[in-house]
Parts: sequence; structure tokens; C-alpha cells
Amino acid sequence: MSTINVPKREEVSAANQAIFDNLEKAVGFVPNLFATYAHSENALANYLNFSNAKTSLKAKEKEVVNLAVSQVNNCIYCLSAHTAIGLMNGFTDEQILELRAGKASFDQKLDALARLAKNITENRGATDTQVLDNFFAAGWTKENLIDTIALVGDKTISNYIHSTTKVPVDFPVAQPLEALEA
Repeated sequence: MSTINVPKREEVSAANQAIFDNLEKAVGFVPNLFATYAHSENALANYLNFSNAKTSLKAKEKEVVNLAVSQVNNCIYCLSAHTAIGLMNGFTDEQILELRAGKASFDQKLDALARLAKNITENRGATDTQVLDNFFAAGWTKENLIDTIALVGDKTISNYIHSTTKVPVDFPVAQPLEALEA
């Protein structure tokens, strides 16, 4: 149950209404979580600018991080959204489950990325040296490291907003990882 309403277009500022219109054109709807950002005059634009900023990570690599972080933070909204986006980026259902668990047996480089994202999130940035060494050994760069940490922060913001507001999930709901692994 939601603790905070999902604002409708007419309930948000003119600047946020313009963003809603752009999301409607680009995505086909305004995701509830994005609409919730619009309770603030600036948060939605700031978040979208941060989230869509240039990065050394490709779209598929970003989904690796998004899935691992959202699982650690237990965010059903982001797990559901990024499962759908992961499928659009070419991951299979089985691969998405692995990524949510913070690993990728199907790709050594993505495995190092998933393990890093999970470790950073679980340890609140106090990354294990071995995980970091494995990340670099897999061919990732210092630029990739910094961009991954920024993405962990980006995703954590959305995870926390959903965990606090509990707005309804408007994507096909991802199943709990534990139920799927049993």
C-alpha cells in the first residue's frame, strides 16, 4: 500500500508537466516512481539528468548494476522495472535472476561487474579488495569503477524513494528471488 500518492499531471508544476509529456512520448506512460519524484519541483529533472548522463557503461552493463543493486536494496519496483528493461536489452529470464543475485556465470566480465555492484551496495561503499581486484582483472577500468559507483548511487536513490513511498508497481511484478531459487 502506498504511503504517498502518485501525483497526476495536473497536480505537478509546469516544469514537471513538461517532463511528464516527454516521458509519455518516449516511454508511452509516466512510470509511477518518476511521477512520485515530481512531488518536488526539482527532483524529477535532477534525477533524470543524473540517470541519463553520459557514462562509460553500455545500456546492458547498466542493467547489470541496476538489477544487483535493486536486489540488495529489496526494491520490488526497481526489480520489476529493470527486469523488463533487462529483457529489452537481450538478457534472458535466467540471466536476469543471476544478475539479481549479483553474479553472471554466462559472462566473466559481467560477472565481475555484478559482483562489484552487489558488494558496493551490501558494504555501503566499503568494497572488498578481492572483488575490486577481480573487477580490474576482468578488463574493467578506473573510469568504469567510478561510473559504476555513480550508478549504484543513482539506483539507490530510486530504491529508497520506493521503499519509503511504496507507490504501486506499474511494470510486470518481479517474483521474489528466494521463491525462484527454491
